Amino acid sequence: MKARVYVSLKTTVLDPQGQAVRAALAGLGHTAIADVRQGKFFDIAIADGMTREQAQKDVETIAHEVLANPVIEEYKVEIVG
Repeated sequence: MKARVYVSLKTTVLDPQGQAVRAALAGLGHTAIADVRQGKFFDIAIADGMTREQAQKDVETIAHEVLANPVIEEYKVEIVG
């Protein structure tokens, strides 16, 4: 079983890297792109024997306490496989 954690800045937090990417895309002719937000992605392998529910709970805790800064970032956890 695997978990995927997506971490991104909250929409209320400025994202200078995302804005730089958006500006670069506009410079390359992709003028239909209105906004870009950057983030992080974690692919986590879960040891055999753990239930899906326990894996979800553990990874949610890890995402909140370690992978994301809940003051400025939001996260989404998916359990796959």
